[in-house]
Amino acid sequence: MNSKEVMDAFDKYVVNTGARFPVVYDHAEGAKVWDKDGKEYIEMCAGYGANSLGYADPEWLDAVCAQLKKFQHTSNLYYHEIGAVVAQKLAERSGMKKVFFANSGGEANEAAYKIARKYGNTIADVHKNSILYMQTSFHGRTISETASTGSYPGMDAKFGPLTPGFFPVVINDIDDLKKQVAEHNPCAIIMELVQGEGGVIALDQAFVDAAVKLCHDNDILFIDDEVQAGIGRTGTFFTYEQYGFKPDIVSFAKGIGGGLPIGGVLTNEKTCDVLSPGEHGSTFGMNPAACAGANVVLDKMDEAFLADVRKKADYLRGELMKIDEVESLSGLGMMIGVNFKTKDYTQVVQELCENGVLAITTHGRLRLLPPLTITKEEMDQALQVFRKVLG
Repeated sequence: MNSKEVMDAFDKYVVNTGARFPVVYDHAEGAKVWDKDGKEYIEMCAGYGANSLGYADPEWLDAVCAQLKKFQHTSNLYYHEIGAVVAQKLAERSGMKKVFFANSGGEANEAAYKIARKYGNTIADVHKNSILYMQTSFHGRTISETASTGSYPGMDAKFGPLTPGFFPVVINDIDDLKKQVAEHNPCAIIMELVQGEGGVIALDQAFVDAAVKLCHDNDILFIDDEVQAGIGRTGTFFTYEQYGFKPDIVSFAKGIGGGLPIGGVLTNEKTCDVLSPGEHGSTFGMNPAACAGANVVLDKMDEAFLADVRKKADYLRGELMKIDEVESLSGLGMMIGVNFKTKDYTQVVQELCENGVLAITTHGRLRLLPPLTITKEEMDQALQVFRKVLG
């Protein structure tokens, strides 16, 4: 198929849930993508952050292919070594106790909600099952996650009735947080320490500290949604390290697989044994090929790698702020929101694409999630396009 035939087939046969750009991927390496017409792009969104090691990382490819030659899948009724290795590394790296593996951030947060509700219903002294979320949050697209997502208002009218028991909190408003805790007696509070869809907003330290104390004092579980912000994206392995606490549950996905579908939840002493056999599961969770890729990601993300991520983030942020049209930046590390003084962000993304840079948007701003392995040369190539498009 040529490019037009591919796009026509998508339009005809694929449910339209994404506003796609007219780019048909052919092959990629590092942070560079070539379309079927041979045009080169710098990829500054990394598959919504999933391609943490960029494209065609040799060690990642070798590990995944080697596992596929052994066996590609087995059910969770059996054991396999690569799953045990990845689980141990995640637990030891995070300081958490156990991990449940899923295929995506959506599945991960669903598991987190089930753990929290069972904890509240059967372990806490008083039955409680409500969950608090931030007004500008995004936690996934299931019915329960739609109920706990504030960055896309009006979804209840389209898909209702949504799962009951989820209540919003004004972001960074400690008084409202205390009010909602007192009113709803939640089993859990879920937060993205750096909101993705909500505008690449890092939560205030004081607000997070207040939430941690409320959770500790009232036997409420703190669920940290690091689906987008975790696995090195913000310059530490998990973002909660920068806020100085350890959650009760951490959901993760995207970057852990290096481009293959894998996610999960990490649990601490309070939550690691809440679920029993038959109460939850995932057919493809802990897939051995995805685990093989995740194992390489984990091995590469040592402190030297993370220090390099922080260095790259400082450079990229510094160069972006030198562009007159850029008013401000948000987020942490290589999770960057870009605000413009006058230009429309949707038009900017289109012009970037036309000039060989792939980026994405969020609410009211540009969002950049480049591969964590992006080189200075690749960043400079992208920055040259930014300067051209932004004048």
